[in-house]
Amino acid sequence: MQKLLWAECQKLRRSNIVWITVFATVMIAIIVFIGGQTEYYGSRDMANAGWYMSVAQPWATFFVLPAVITLFGSYMICREEQEDTIKSLRLIPVNEAKLTTAKMIVTFAFSILLYLLLFAITFSVEAILHFSDLSIKMVLNFLKAYFLDGLGIFLAISPIIAFVSRMKKGYWLALLFAEIYSFAGLFTSMSNFLKALYPITAVFAISGYYGAWTWQIILSCISLLLCGGLATLILKGLKHSERS
Repeated sequence: MQKLLWAECQKLRRSNIVWITVFATVMIAIIVFIGGQTEYYGSRDMANAGWYMSVAQPWATFFVLPAVITLFGSYMICREEQEDTIKSLRLIPVNEAKLTTAKMIVTFAFSILLYLLLFAITFSVEAILHFSDLSIKMVLNFLKAYFLDGLGIFLAISPIIAFVSRMKKGYWLALLFAEIYSFAGLFTSMSNFLKALYPITAVFAISGYYGAWTWQIILSCISLLLCGGLATLILKGLKHSERS
């Protein structure tokens, strides 16, 4: 497994997909920053300490990061099939079940890293603008929230990535599905029950972005675990070469 993980990381060094996802993360941070410069009744949102770190979370989650993380994971799984190198891998031979697992592990790590990158950007700006107003407790709470966002979003989108792994094609279609899936969270967030049940908004209940009752946190955990379980079932249903 370690060799497979190392090999997948080496492949990413020759791919533009990492830079696409990083660019998307930086762009959403810039867009939120620009939005915070607008004046309302003589004051700007960016003038408030913590506003940038707080608002960047939902904007990135509803509009950008789930989609690009899905694109990243789907691309990794579909890459060999798209580039017609899967036959060469089968000659080695490579355990396709372990290979897919390695790709999912890399995607999981990348999901967390993207959210931590967004945190690093927003925190850096906050530190420049409001250093004296930031407390260690506030920063650590945001760090925890961003970390849990990355973990939870991976679970939420894992069924889409797993489904694409069955198709072995259409990772751009997966991007579209994930974008619709995450955008729908804007509407489910209007209901206390739905925002705890719907996987995208369930992430916010667990990370602490939403003030949530105990039953909402439990429901959110169940929702995300079911997503992870569904993805596992889909991946187990794959017809791997070793079964032939």
